[in-house]
Amino acid sequence: MEAYLGEVLGTFLLMVLGLGVNANVSLKRTYGSGGSWLLINWGWGIAVFVAVFVSAGISGAHINPAVTIGLAVAGKFSWALVPGYIIAQFIGAILAAILIWIQFKNHFEETEDQGTKLGVFSTGPAIKDTWNNLYSEVFGTFVLVLAVLFLAAPDVGLGSIEALPVGLLVFGIGMSLGGTTGYAINPARDLGPRLAHAFLPIKGKGSSNWAYSWIPVLGPLVGGVLAAFVYSLLPF
Repeated sequence: MEAYLGEVLGTFLLMVLGLGVNANVSLKRTYGSGGSWLLINWGWGIAVFVAVFVSAGISGAHINPAVTIGLAVAGKFSWALVPGYIIAQFIGAILAAILIWIQFKNHFEETEDQGTKLGVFSTGPAIKDTWNNLYSEVFGTFVLVLAVLFLAAPDVGLGSIEALPVGLLVFGIGMSLGGTTGYAINPARDLGPRLAHAFLPIKGKGSSNWAYSWIPVLGPLVGGVLAAFVYSLLPF
């Protein structure tokens, strides 16, 4: 139970800081309104750093179903724990999304554009192209999980010493590969807040874009499994 709570906590912190920087930059009349892509990437990198540092000693700091499944496929994590970890990650993500909406409620109301409101919660393509968008999520997550597998301790996950490298890794993925889809690279990061967007009473929110929602779920899962497969073939 402690490990599951660690995943709830870690994912919650990840999403509070990650969605928080999205909201601060995107919504109208915040002090951060109109901030840059660089600021968003730094925000997410720091979010990962904090989440890993806090939860590493409790749960191994997976904070991502693609990482959990990738570790299991690579033989570094028990399959019996996988469902509980994924449920915990979604709980943390949804709770964070709700609290971010409360934090920025006045600014959601000041913002008219429906796409901007949805973008606080979930990702979307810069150019809509189903297969290229899917490839982007597969590739970005492949890079993430392959690197994490080299950092992860056997049968656990990450330790607190890996917090900074993983934060920098996510920052680097965002700066290099994230401009095509907003780099979900984490099914819980995208689907959990998208669900929150769907049920929260956000004024003038519009569609939750369910037609796209499968891409930031399937893509990261495929990328995580491919990374584990490649990792198992490497001679070092």
